[in-house]
Amino acid sequence: MRVRMLLFPRPTASGPAARPGLQRFLIGAAGVCLAAVSVIVGCRALGIDGVTPVPQLLAFLPWLLVPTAAALVLTALLRWRTGVVWGLVVLAATGWFVRPYDAGSYGTEAMGATTSTGTGSGSGTGSGSGAGARGPVVARIDVLTSNVEFGQATPALVTAIRREKPDLVFVQECDSVCVRLLTARIPHADYPYRNVVTSGVGEAKGSVILSALPLTDTEGIKGALGMPGSRAVIGGRTVQLQLVHPMPPLPGGVDLWRDELGVIRTYAAGRKDAPLILAGDFNATRDHAAFRDILDAGRLRDSSVRGGAGRTPSWPADVPRPLGAQIDHVLISDDFSVRDARFLDLADTDHRSLLVRLELRARS
Repeated sequence: MRVRMLLFPRPTASGPAARPGLQRFLIGAAGVCLAAVSVIVGCRALGIDGVTPVPQLLAFLPWLLVPTAAALVLTALLRWRTGVVWGLVVLAATGWFVRPYDAGSYGTEAMGATTSTGTGSGSGTGSGSGAGARGPVVARIDVLTSNVEFGQATPALVTAIRREKPDLVFVQECDSVCVRLLTARIPHADYPYRNVVTSGVGEAKGSVILSALPLTDTEGIKGALGMPGSRAVIGGRTVQLQLVHPMPPLPGGVDLWRDELGVIRTYAAGRKDAPLILAGDFNATRDHAAFRDILDAGRLRDSSVRGGAGRTPSWPADVPRPLGAQIDHVLISDDFSVRDARFLDLADTDHRSLLVRLELRARS
């Protein structure tokens, strides 16, 4: 009790300045914590990604609830009234932005209360979420996207492809060894159509689109890591397919990250109402303004949200759920509805793979 009274005595008329040194230190620590979270949440509210370390911390926005709550408890124990009010405001603002996403929204309407998040196993059982999709179903297709981390997880990906049998597979960080393994271990009869890009910079270069459906290669999107594009005729409709893998927002590289997401946004905006699937490692979450701009520009929706796995993390895979950030996405136009979305754990990669089961509908 005596220690508690020394740390958390009743307030005096002199205010915080007259408190013992340890109390002033604790108040200062709580204030720094609340100030840091306030900056990040403020950027989220203003729709800007800011500079390092804001873009990096925005990826983990839900987990800022923990230091905010801890700071609030500390200010309450210290009876620092200004800090208590500040903490309540920051906690409420953070909680507002980490609510479950709205399955029917683009990027601007980031949140809602109508969508359940993924389960602990990373699976979602979507109810054919087809907000915006009209017309009869003309085809059902399964799409898998996987970052194999410098090709290391290629054997595990081969196993997943054989088990799940997706129609389309988008592979990132697929180097020359990865390409050879896919060629040797994935029967050409199952995936006769392949769009391979091995150009790029660094160990993360190289991307592949595998398809059981006929493909016509397109120019794709220019980027440091290589992002191939294709067209496929599915159910009588021509569907644009684009693999996405921009550079990550590393310290000193945020401008390049923002520029490459801007190129993807321009591509999405120019789709001219054609059915579109954008799949890959976006190195961005729904809490990044640059990612929401892509959704808005192309009138796209995130299939994991519509499939019931909207807050399931995909990176880093070695941390326990629900820790981590969801940076792997399959974005779809309103021509599609989602039957199911779930994340798969593969060995030897820092990413979880995303498998979505889609329905393509006739033009309304």
